[in-house]
Amino acid sequence: MTDLIDDTANYVLDLASPQRLHILFKLLSKDSTPTEIAKELESTKQEVHRNFIRLEESGLIEKKNNGKYSTTTFGEAVCTQVPTIVFFSQNRKYFEEHTFADIPYKFKSRCGQLATSQHIKGVSKVLEHWKAIYKNSDEYIYEILSEVPLDLIEPLVKQIKKGTKFQYIFSESTVVPKGRKALLKKLGFDNLIGKGLIERKMAKNVQTMIVLNEKEACVSFPKNGGESDLTEIFYSNDAMFHEWCLDYFRFCWYGSDVFEESKLKE
Repeated sequence: MTDLIDDTANYVLDLASPQRLHILFKLLSKDSTPTEIAKELESTKQEVHRNFIRLEESGLIEKKNNGKYSTTTFGEAVCTQVPTIVFFSQNRKYFEEHTFADIPYKFKSRCGQLATSQHIKGVSKVLEHWKAIYKNSDEYIYEILSEVPLDLIEPLVKQIKKGTKFQYIFSESTVVPKGRKALLKKLGFDNLIGKGLIERKMAKNVQTMIVLNEKEACVSFPKNGGESDLTEIFYSNDAMFHEWCLDYFRFCWYGSDVFEESKLKE
């Protein structure tokens, strides 16, 4: 195991250069020569050539018969892991106070898909994005929640009445506001359930919250103590970000139990 760690450390050193990373990702998108890359990076041919040699010796890139270089299978695999480092380096301070908590390893290992997101701070801005996800939906709205803001219920129901399907998961300890039941009754929530437009499930505990439609998504990770945090979210309409959120929702959906309204306390 020690030898494996030592070998891996050497590869990490090979990547510990902004220019080598730029070269690697440029070759990932198209084959090029050192001269072409030097022009794109506005760098000297000599410096770029040295970095090409180092990347080639590491097995990350290879020279083709036409004189151009491309990434190897190993190089492509390494590129898939870089976004994870990018995501955490960009949001290092956030994760000093937040955690992945109950998220399975298979989703943690894919968190590079979240690298293209916007970090939204402040309850008002969070709720604005939440409402926008409702408004922009055509096909569906999916949610995993441990807290329900009262002023979001009407915009949500308005969208469902247009034909948007709604699936959600509440935790057994979800914080629901006073007046929720009366408002749902007034808006005809049960009728929408009867029409099959709404499906709901319940989980023992929810720490990570998700809201998404077919085009965009947001996710909120819990604080270190385990409590959910509505004051900050990551939002994006990027396809990879959306895929991560959708897969996580589906994973939780199939692992959740029957919804029991009686467990919720206003």
